[in-house]
Amino acid sequence: MTKKRQQRSADFKFRLALEAAKEQKTLSQLASEYEVHPTQITQWKKQLLEGGSSLFGRQQVREQQAQTAREAELFEQIGRLQMELAWVKKKLTVSVEAKRSLLEPDHPELSIRCQCALLGLHRASYYYQAQPIDPLNLDLLRRIDQQYMETPFYGVPRMTAVLRTQGYAVNRKRVRRLMRQLGIQAVMLRKRPATSTPGHRIYPYLLRDQVIDGPNQVWCADITYVPMPLGFVYLVAIMDWWSRFIIAWEIATSLEGSFCCAALDRALLRGKPTMFNTDQGSQFTAQAFTSRLETAGVQISMDGRGRVFDNIFIERFWRSVKYEHLYLHDYQSVPAVVAGVRGSMDVYNTQRLHQSLAYRTPAAVYGAG
Repeated sequence: MTKKRQQRSADFKFRLALEAAKEQKTLSQLASEYEVHPTQITQWKKQLLEGGSSLFGRQQVREQQAQTAREAELFEQIGRLQMELAWVKKKLTVSVEAKRSLLEPDHPELSIRCQCALLGLHRASYYYQAQPIDPLNLDLLRRIDQQYMETPFYGVPRMTAVLRTQGYAVNRKRVRRLMRQLGIQAVMLRKRPATSTPGHRIYPYLLRDQVIDGPNQVWCADITYVPMPLGFVYLVAIMDWWSRFIIAWEIATSLEGSFCCAALDRALLRGKPTMFNTDQGSQFTAQAFTSRLETAGVQISMDGRGRVFDNIFIERFWRSVKYEHLYLHDYQSVPAVVAGVRGSMDVYNTQRLHQSLAYRTPAAVYGAG
């Protein structure tokens, strides 16, 4: 039987979008708890954040429109109100599962459509069977990420072979899909580079043959993911090239560009670089991100497609953070991840000695410069 599109009430969408905006749980955790796809949660969250600022300015117009709609609805419902009201009084509840149990498919007068409408339940919810998240995929994501940190030149065929030697019965299609989900690919030159996001400007790479001899000459940024038992969160960091000092970082439960902009705003409060280098990810090529740099008078530089060594310092930083901290802890919640990453950043900046910095800490080198 063909599944029909599921509809949710406005109150349900608002509460779920508000929960996602708090970022106390991952999108996968929310999707599993409320039986809603993560992409739908992201869209509702975006609508809430974009439309929230205009709610108060249009309050009077909305009240008039609501009044007109209520009057029209009242006139429409007068003919059937008496029968439906008697049925609703004994069936009214708030739980989705309870509502599904109260439906009577063989009712002589009220159809399934009418019963669902009276209970505030879409018909698709009556037939929908939630699909649990496969824990094997989460385990494979962690394995692929760990292997990529060691051998970034492994593509889909060799990554598949490695997983098979570890006892996982996977094929290339599954490994390719998971690698795309992580946003990683083998480090190699491409004959036909992938096209950029439509409408986003791609800037040239400016760091070739540049001499970096002081702080705040070049900053760089990148995004990685932090695994959790159910889903994962995303971490962005902004680093000073000369000192390896992490100037700012942010964590989010989705790959929307707002958390990258928040990290950039925090970094610009500490100083302003001459050049800022990133990859060609949509978060960094978006107008909301590049306009902040242009307003501050910062030159924008971007890596070439598939050239991981163009931004090698922060790529090496991800390996240090993951192997020295993230892979050693089993975080169960988003607040725990935030607290753990905050501690690891403090250790990295102020305590961890770097061989390339003559065994000094990034904070000491950045402050001295």
